[in-house]
Amino acid sequence: MAQRQDALVVGGGVIGVCAAYYMAKAGMSVTLVERGELCGGSSYGNAGWVVPTHSFPLAAPGVVMQALRWTLRPDSPFYVKPRFDLDLFRWLRWFSAASNSRSFHRAVPIIAELGKSSLALYDELIAAESIECQYQRRGLLAVFRTREGREKGEGEARLLGESGLPARTLTPDEVVEMEPVVRPGNFGGVYFEQDANLKPDELVLGLASRFERMGGAVHTHAGVEGFHARDGAVTSVQTTKGAFQADRVVLAAGSWTPRLAKRLGIYLPVQAAKGYSVTFDRPADSPTRPVMMAEARCGLTPMGPHMRIAGTLELSGINDRIRQRRVDAIARAVGEYFTTRLDPAKGVVWSGLRPLSPDGLPIIGPVAGVSNVVIATGHSMTGMTLGPVTGKLVAQMVAGHEPIVDPAPFSPSRFE
Repeated sequence: MAQRQDALVVGGGVIGVCAAYYMAKAGMSVTLVERGELCGGSSYGNAGWVVPTHSFPLAAPGVVMQALRWTLRPDSPFYVKPRFDLDLFRWLRWFSAASNSRSFHRAVPIIAELGKSSLALYDELIAAESIECQYQRRGLLAVFRTREGREKGEGEARLLGESGLPARTLTPDEVVEMEPVVRPGNFGGVYFEQDANLKPDELVLGLASRFERMGGAVHTHAGVEGFHARDGAVTSVQTTKGAFQADRVVLAAGSWTPRLAKRLGIYLPVQAAKGYSVTFDRPADSPTRPVMMAEARCGLTPMGPHMRIAGTLELSGINDRIRQRRVDAIARAVGEYFTTRLDPAKGVVWSGLRPLSPDGLPIIGPVAGVSNVVIATGHSMTGMTLGPVTGKLVAQMVAGHEPIVDPAPFSPSRFE
């Protein structure tokens, strides 16, 4: 059995690595265990967006009926695979309850504040640790190809402005002036100048390297097999690489967190939401900044010599099956919005599972009944954006320090 540590982090994605880093930076002895390779899950092939403006929860007025219609289209932006699954039914009940105007307008400023705090931490972190991850602050451009899409996008921009995230509305000509590869005939856009982007795997692996230099220990291919508990606290965690003891245990294993928590008698309403991306060699005629293809609900990100298209949301359980129809849908969107020509056969296809909470807020905090366990999951499509602020918040919770943001809205107890 390894030497007892102050904290054990389960999960080697952006959330787990950020939590481990900030705890080590606070002077704690920390071990991180990961069931596969570091950054092997949804932290690897995502769009790489650091976007406080992505502050709208999936649960929104009208989305339930829209989701029902989309269920008939396997290539739709949001697809729920019909199946008998009690956990899915419970999640859908919470999701339906949160899909109202009151819950939506309550969540937006909370997520926005979390995102702004995280963006400031990214600026700090990348400069302090000199992490080479193609980080840039060139903003994000949302492009519309329908009048309805533009009206909705401008309404969302106004709502974000009320949360301290200003945006600039662009005419069709101004969109093409900003990004000449956007097709003429678009219906304008919204530019969010404060947003950033990076290469996600380079960020996570670079930060993990800094964590190890600070004395942290990383064990890959160390899947959790069980927990030993006594008097309402976890005493050790059994993995495929042996047992680990720690005063505090942080469960930050993304979509696998609910399965781990269930072994401790903890219920977490989190569904695995599969997302897809296709990465190409970057053509000469490509955008210079991230672009959201609004109606298609997918995005394009330049990443140095590469360009990545990412999108879709598929609730089909934990599996690694790639549905080509969904890949084709996001690749097809590029031709609808841009003059850029891509050969889908030359792209590298990836899929990953994002932990989707029913109310759009992450689940961060201690749980009732197990005194030394902290949960950090449920970040939906904002895991990359919220990695640093979540990691710092977890470190402050474990150390008993004043939190960077009010943790109350993210408490796991809200689902009891």
